[in-house]
Amino acid sequence: MRSGTAGTESEETLPVVVIGAGPTGLATAAGLGRRGVPAVVLEQGDGVGAAWRGRYRGLRLNSGRTFSGLPGMRMPRQAGTFPGRDDVIAYLEAYSAAAGIDVRTGVRVRRVTDDRGQWRVVTDHGDRRTGEVVVATGLLSRGCVPSEWGAERSSIRALHSTGYGDPAPFTGCDVLVAGAGSSGLEIAHDLARGGARSVWLSVRRPPNILPRAVAGMPGDPAVHLLRRLPPRVADAAVRPLQRRTIGDLTDVGLPAPDEGPFTRQRRPLDAGPAIVDREVVDDLRAGRIRVVAAVERLSRDRVHLADGSSLRVDAVIAATGLRPGLEPLVGDLDVLDGDGLPVAQDEQPALPGLRFVNFGMRPGLLAAAGQRARRTAIAISREYRERDDEAERPRWLARRPGTV
Repeated sequence: MRSGTAGTESEETLPVVVIGAGPTGLATAAGLGRRGVPAVVLEQGDGVGAAWRGRYRGLRLNSGRTFSGLPGMRMPRQAGTFPGRDDVIAYLEAYSAAAGIDVRTGVRVRRVTDDRGQWRVVTDHGDRRTGEVVVATGLLSRGCVPSEWGAERSSIRALHSTGYGDPAPFTGCDVLVAGAGSSGLEIAHDLARGGARSVWLSVRRPPNILPRAVAGMPGDPAVHLLRRLPPRVADAAVRPLQRRTIGDLTDVGLPAPDEGPFTRQRRPLDAGPAIVDREVVDDLRAGRIRVVAAVERLSRDRVHLADGSSLRVDAVIAATGLRPGLEPLVGDLDVLDGDGLPVAQDEQPALPGLRFVNFGMRPGLLAAAGQRARRTAIAISREYRERDDEAERPRWLARRPGTV
């Protein structure tokens, strides 16, 4: 296998095509390679882990290093207890190299279409034909400033959280962060400690806040055990931990939500708990981050909030969530539900030879990606073995279409 940038071929017939060189795509390709099934990974970015390269510099995994490796390779000890953005990128680069994955960077896949019993993968560097396509572009790959804000008519700088790198450009500025998930809270904390003059956190619905670590230890094992319980039972079990480590934040504008973290996370695309360090909670209590109502719209120089108040700010950062954005890719294949999610995932094909891997909310991002990728690789390799067995049978023994 080889790794490199895209060529200029107009059409190429390939083995399994994996779209996306993030953790899921790399783990799927590696799993296929270990089982003797060749795969090519197409990545529109300049390297593996492109989505990670675009996230803010202070980003860290919410899961501990021990529980965050992909199949076949542990996360290195030097990455620390909770690996950061650059640690994850370095790990993905090492993983790809160790597995000998054929990653072709700089290839933007525009759509996948049916081509007389095969799949045509249309890219900006020519078309590829294959019998197997794995879409691994990520559940949270597309983000934008909400259109209803009318940001284009405002002089306020508005950007999505995916466009935030570090607090330096906001030194001395008044900044509002919209969204109280993990990213919103961490970016607000980053700004408050990084030189912003004032930081507001706009909240539509109070989050379930959980600590990243308890007594210095990751909470992954406990979370995975609790997920096996009915959601209401798991919510009740985690409530004493929330009270002891986070406490009551009603006075700062964040009352306890009506639903617990496990109940809320069972809905597709709904936000999981906001997992943060103790310092973020300290900033809220000290008033370095001030909680305000949800953003309704932006006027020329003010942010108007749901409670009728308004603020004059220099910038608004929308940490309002991400979506898979699969419609341009496969929107005409009738494989997406009303939320834009695949109707079948992982080892179960949405259509023969077309799979979508790791498009469900799960704690432990990398570990979940690895588990789902492994199951998918096993399913595809089993199909390849069945095809090989069929080809080797005497012609009179071969099964006809529609027979068992």
